[in-house]
Order: sequence, then structure tokens, then C-alpha cells
Amino acid sequence: MKIPRSLAVAAAVAVVTPVALFSAAPAFAGEAAVGQTQDQPTYAELVKAAEDAGKAYDLAVAAKAEGREELEATLEELDSDTHPLKAAALDTAKAAKAAADAKAAAEKAVTEAKASLEAAQNDTERAEAQQALDSAEGDLAKAVTAQQLADAAAEKAQTALDDARVAAARKYSLLEQALDKALADKQAADKALAAAKECVREAGLTSLAIGLPSKLVAGTTVDFTLRVTNGTTRTLTVDPLVSIHVAGEGAGTKSVLGVEWSDGSRWRPLSGEGSEHIAHVDAMKPGEHSDVKLRMKADSPATAKDALALFAGDASDAYRPCVLGPMKRYDFQVLPAGSTTGPGDDAEPAQPGDRGDARPGPVTPGQGTGARPQGGAAQQATQATQATQATQAAGAAQTAGGVGDGGATLAATGSSSATLPMAAVGAGAVVLGAGAVAAVRRRTSGSGAAKAL
Repeated sequence: MKIPRSLAVAAAVAVVTPVALFSAAPAFAGEAAVGQTQDQPTYAELVKAAEDAGKAYDLAVAAKAEGREELEATLEELDSDTHPLKAAALDTAKAAKAAADAKAAAEKAVTEAKASLEAAQNDTERAEAQQALDSAEGDLAKAVTAQQLADAAAEKAQTALDDARVAAARKYSLLEQALDKALADKQAADKALAAAKECVREAGLTSLAIGLPSKLVAGTTVDFTLRVTNGTTRTLTVDPLVSIHVAGEGAGTKSVLGVEWSDGSRWRPLSGEGSEHIAHVDAMKPGEHSDVKLRMKADSPATAKDALALFAGDASDAYRPCVLGPMKRYDFQVLPAGSTTGPGDDAEPAQPGDRGDARPGPVTPGQGTGARPQGGAAQQATQATQATQATQAAGAAQTAGGVGDGGATLAATGSSSATLPMAAVGAGAVVLGAGAVAAVRRRTSGSGAAKAL
């Protein structure tokens, strides 16, 4: 799982002294509602649905293009005098024209016979004229019937030709409708997948530092525990996030703090260059927790230094590739060697709304080392859809110039390309010495933000 989230962590480290972290824009989808996912498709199903819809759309586009060519070819063929339907229409139209001419001639003959009858001078002439009229009227009746039959044949032939044209156009129209539906289906599938990629904040995924002192004397080693608890109703794949720094430390400089975490068989050091993921948990069931042992030792600073520890749980499940638990912030001090600490109180997490609980921005969760944490609840095998999860590489660190005596640095380890402009914004706030960093929380999605579950 690779989801940019390191910008605000680095910004907070750059100004460990009291700072107001706020959001310039909504960064996450709403809180994950209890039970909502039960009736929803899994992320893998959404991915497949989007892929299938995309393929169907491509096929519909190709089918429409082919259908257009077929329609034009069919219409051209139907317009050819050699096509049987067109030939029949032409022949019957010609026959209907001949029948109409024959009827007109018969009507003329009847008219002339009537005129002859009226002009007859005697009985013999009248008898002959009447006989001619009767014959002309008989021929006209036959001509009328012939014309009716010819017209019907011509109409039938023309209708057949027109029906063929309409059928070709209707076939193409169906392809157009299929393309419109395929596009709508594709857009709906893409929208559903994009919504699933958006990070959702899950308040039930909590992080707690146990035994982290409020003061650390240089040269001494302290052991403490990070406990990540799945208080949600869903099984999650979890990457605990850790960032521990001293005020004024810049990129490329050796940190005063040396921090290690235990994978159960050996101690693994944190690089100290930014936020890091440790102790990947494949499947944390509802109600389970994972304990990770850490130890920390400090070199001797010339004067007391403010320090900051940030902890959170970055996760995913079968329904979403980006599930983020609230971030916990702990402030403590690093004292010179030989200092007296007084009562050994533990560092207390900042209260919600006091720059502690609010998750301040993009970071890049990952699989960490892939090692399993020591202690805690038993870990379960991933679901079949989670077995093929792909871990995407973290982006390059982004560094802004220092400020004041400490050379405050803004590092955005593992940030995606979409995060880079935000690094500039955060760096600008530090350079201006405003005393507050605008840690912009961003929704992450797409190629650099999610892994298929």
C-alpha cells in the first residue's frame, strides 16, 4: 500500500515548537460507517467491474465503427439498380406507369365512343356507336384493374426496399444505443472505483505509545511500546506509521535520536529521515491489537531540545485501499548527558484539536519491512483478494530550505507527484516563520495511491 502522507509529518517535525496544524481543504472521505461495507462490493470487485466496463466500452466503440461502415455499404448496395429489391422496385414502378398509360388510353377511347354515339344520325350508326362504347368501357374496366394491381405491386416492392433501408438504420441505431449504455456503465464503474480509492478516516484504528518518557537524557536508552488497535468492525491490513525527530534537524544530517523497533527476532533501525512504516500486519481482526517494541537513545545535545513523536495506523481492507487512523502526537524533551529528569512521567498524547489527533496530510504508507510485530494479537492470513496486493515504490524526499538556528527542513518522503506542490506550500510556511504550518490534507487515488486488494 503506497498512499502519500508524509508531508505534514515532516512539517510538524520542522517546527516541533507549538504549532497549529490545520486543513486547507477536506482530505478524507467521511468516517467509515459501521457495517456499511457489508453490502458493498470489494475493492477487487470494483477494479474488475471498471476493467470489464472499459473493455465493454471499447468493444461498443469498435462495434459502432464497424456498424457505420456496414450501414453505408448496405445503403449503397440497396441504391444499386442491380440489387434485387431495387430492381424489383424499378420494374414494378415501370409496370405501374405502363398500366396508368393504358388506363388513360382506355378512358380516352370511352370518351370518343360517347361522342360518336351522340353524333349518330340513324339507328344503324347509333347501334354501331353503342357497340364501340360498350367495348371501350370494357377495356377501361380491365385497364383500371390492371393499374390497381400494378400500383399494389410497385408499392409492395418499394416498401420492401424501404424496409431494408430502415432495418439497416435500426441495426446501427441499436449499436449507438449500446455505446451510450456502455459509456454510462463505464463512467459509473470508474466513479465507484474512484470513490473507493479516496482515503477514509477510521477513528477506531488507534495508536498509543506506552512507556514513552516525557524527558530523555542523552546517553540513556529507553524502551517503549507502540500499540495499534483495530477498533473497527472490519479486518484490516495495517502499516503502523512512526516519525520521531528533534527540532531543527535537517535532511541529510545525523539525527540526535537513534530509534529501533523489534520484529521479534532482531532490532531494526529507523532511518530517521522521515515518517516510516514498521511491523506490517497482514490481517488485524476487529478488536485485535498489535504491540511493537521500540527503543530509543539520544546523543548529547549542547542544550535541551524539543522532540516530537507521531504515531498512526495506515491501513486497507477488502473494500478500500486507503484507511487512515487518527494520528497521535507526543512531545518530549532530549536533555544533555548527566541531566536530572525528576519524576519519570510518560509523555502524554496531544488532545484532539490540540495539533495531535488530527491527521495532517499526505504520507506514503507501505509494507515496511514486511516483518511481523512482536507480541500482540495473533495475526491471520490475508484474504484471497489481499494475497495479490502490490506494494508501490515511495516517492523521492522533497526538501525546503532551513529557518533560524536549527535549519528547519520539510521532507516529504514517499510523496506522490500530486504531493509535490503541497511540499512547496508547507516549506513556504516554514520559511516565512509564520509559527504555523498549513498541512494540507489531500485525497489520494489512482496509480500512486492504491493497491488492488
